Amino acid sequence: MLLLVALGARAGAEVAMPPPEPPVDPNRGNFWRDLAEPHADEINVILFKAHAAISQGELTLLAEYDPTGENHQKLYRDLYGMLHYARKLAPDNLEVLKLYAQAADSIGKTRQAMDALHAAIDLVGAEKAGNEVTGRLGEIYLRLGQLDDAIHYLRLAQGPIVPGAPITAHVLIHLSTALALRGQTTDAIDVLADALPASPPYYSNEMQMVAFALAVAYDRDDQRSAALETLDHLHAALQESWGTMIHQAFASLRFAPAEDQQYYRALLLEATDSYSDARTEWALYAAANGAYAPRALDHIAAIDKRPKTAISVLPPPNIFPPGSIRRIRRHP
Repeated sequence: MLLLVALGARAGAEVAMPPPEPPVDPNRGNFWRDLAEPHADEINVILFKAHAAISQGELTLLAEYDPTGENHQKLYRDLYGMLHYARKLAPDNLEVLKLYAQAADSIGKTRQAMDALHAAIDLVGAEKAGNEVTGRLGEIYLRLGQLDDAIHYLRLAQGPIVPGAPITAHVLIHLSTALALRGQTTDAIDVLADALPASPPYYSNEMQMVAFALAVAYDRDDQRSAALETLDHLHAALQESWGTMIHQAFASLRFAPAEDQQYYRALLLEATDSYSDARTEWALYAAANGAYAPRALDHIAAIDKRPKTAISVLPPPNIFPPGSIRRIRRHP
């Protein structure tokens, strides 16, 4: 009997499937890789986690699940600590520098963000660093009011509108803003107008942003008919939900200067017949002493002449605390 049991066990062992082999790491045992990048595996894990967290954070931002921005700030504070550690391990890793700068900029660590962005450009050059690096650096300089530096880096980042790549629209809007603030109004308008196709078959989120920014630029230059025509094209293309669609498209933009948030929102509210809310936003912009405060006062005067019967079609204004500028409701 014992012999039969032993034979049976042996037979079972012979037919049992062995456990699967773990996937082969192409860099396992790579002496030169390990010598040049001793922390590569750890860095790759950090980058994977950072990209996943940022993607999730941006989705919740676009969906406005975090109206106060508290969760968004917590996310980037946590990421900053992790990426600060990664930068110590791999100071010449371009992807680490880019994500570190994004996290630092998002939590107000402007100097650290600029340092990382300049380091990225010094490492591989402006072209290879990409428009995320030069565009973010130009945006920061714009928020600091350093227009020449802002225009320099935003010009390096300038390119065509790419659907699904919000940075391409952000760069154009910030560059137009910087040029207008420097008194180059015609150039500011051309940056936006030249980037838009004549008769687009559809408007991506990025095209919606640039087209609405063009209407803002026309309005600021007191080209009222051109502004209205641009808004009419958007309305015709996006149909009845156009106001909400524009509102959502701008969720990814961080306004520079910060008070531009009120100007954009005010024009959108006015264009969707929400005159009372629009008047509030125009007044906030004028009170912030924005560069186009007189134009805002013109809008207020025009609204005061209208019957106050319109109902808001957008979320209530001012539900975001002062300084929360990653929404229209996301170039210091």
